[in-house]
Amino acid sequence: MKKRILKLFVVLMFLFGNIAWSLDTTEGHIKELQKSAAQGDAVAQTILGYMYKNGWGVPQDVAEAVRLFRLAAAQGFADAQYNLGLMYDDGQGVPQDVAEAVRLHRLAAAQGFADAQTILGLMYVLGRGVPQDYAEAVRLFGLAAAQGFAGAQKSLGLTYLLGQGVPQDVAEALRLFRLAAAQGDAGAQKSLGLMYYNGQGVPQNYAKAYMWANLSAVSGDSDNIKVRDTVAKLMTREQLAEAQKMAGDCLAKNFKGCD
Repeated sequence: MKKRILKLFVVLMFLFGNIAWSLDTTEGHIKELQKSAAQGDAVAQTILGYMYKNGWGVPQDVAEAVRLFRLAAAQGFADAQYNLGLMYDDGQGVPQDVAEAVRLHRLAAAQGFADAQTILGLMYVLGRGVPQDYAEAVRLFGLAAAQGFAGAQKSLGLTYLLGQGVPQDVAEALRLFRLAAAQGDAGAQKSLGLMYYNGQGVPQNYAKAYMWANLSAVSGDSDNIKVRDTVAKLMTREQLAEAQKMAGDCLAKNFKGCD
């Protein structure tokens, strides 16, 4: 049973956006999870917390999600600490408490949990619950980016692009955006498209600007449809057809080797 739960947890860790489709929400499996959670299994508690938070296979119950995340977090389980931190930050199932969110994210980040390192870095960028500190944000983004976490690669890329906490380095920003874009990160794909549109760090290339804007929209950034359509107006019919083919080919390759 523990191996089965752990395998499911690994799926959860890496698929996030498609978690609901990866869960076994049959009644029998839910009962197994509930039994393991009642016995103190932190992985089962965390998976059930996800399920109750989102209403996957069980009635949505954010208070129960908080209870389960809290049980697992008390055992030092980083994923639960991170998710409980998100709920305190949003005031979801608990009174909003940004200071508690920061505390929990720090606990998870100290264990090398990339999601927590990234969200904590963003809090330092914004000065949310902590003094604004770009250098600390860069340090945290760097730790998570080194683990291959796309969100951190994108965020670190933005710090290099803007020169926040590090000397401005457009080439390094481009490298990081490419890494994150290849993992399907819509924000990184959008940034790549804008860099090609503006000729920032790369030769201006409307076909690649269109391709990445289109892919970003497919990946979840619907606002980028306007950017895509703006670029399209600057292209000939032949160029547009080629850019659309490039986008289709890139999608078929799951964003790998597209740039």
